[in-house]
Amino acid sequence: MFAAERQQEILRLAREGGRVDVLSLAEEFQVTAETVRRDLKTLDRAGLVRRVHGGAIPAGHLDFEPDLAERDAVAADEKDGIARAALAELPADGSVILDAGTTCARLAAAFPMESELTVVTHALPIAARLADHPGIALHLVGGRVRHRTRAAVDAWALRAYAEIKADVVFLATNGFCPDGGLSTPDLAEAAVKSAAVRAARRVVLLADSAKFGQQHFARFGGLSDVDLLITDRGLSDEDARAVERQGPEVVRA
Repeated sequence: MFAAERQQEILRLAREGGRVDVLSLAEEFQVTAETVRRDLKTLDRAGLVRRVHGGAIPAGHLDFEPDLAERDAVAADEKDGIARAALAELPADGSVILDAGTTCARLAAAFPMESELTVVTHALPIAARLADHPGIALHLVGGRVRHRTRAAVDAWALRAYAEIKADVVFLATNGFCPDGGLSTPDLAEAAVKSAAVRAARRVVLLADSAKFGQQHFARFGGLSDVDLLITDRGLSDEDARAVERQGPEVVRA
């Protein structure tokens, strides 16, 4: 396969999957990782992809916010593993905040039937999952609901979080990195995430490894605000150490 043909196929894979990684591409095309990096550099110079840690995403993807169904289908196995590991962080009898996000929704779905907790969320899908749970005292935060994420935002949501202090918040993010911190595409969602962090004594970040190195438009905190990151084994030892140097403990499920 000529380089141009390989690069065209890489671009197709990136557009279909939302992301490509160097090692997988090297294995698929039977070339070295360095060859793939050169291909990605060529595509990046042409404005067709943007290089991120370990791979690349289609150009403009960092500013594009996929809907819930699209996001839920990405890294599904990894998100399930993260959600299972996060169960160990639930207080025995206390209060939690669940941020809007597909991994947080998987955690909500995995709550044991014997759980007895006060749960606060601004995410409609998470509230729907927990509404019939017999041991959950559910509090739904109101506000303007964003269609793409089904999350409540703006002044009502911010005021609600200013009035509480939960034992732990399970936080979602679109991107995290040592330099850029935690980020998401939308300013209104970023403000609510910041408020949720301030409303909890302990912050547990649930984020699959593909989000490492990504920086989006709206920054809502730093890794120093996080007590524990639960991610998957796709995060390398080196990257895990880089995160831990900012303060959080790292668990790779």
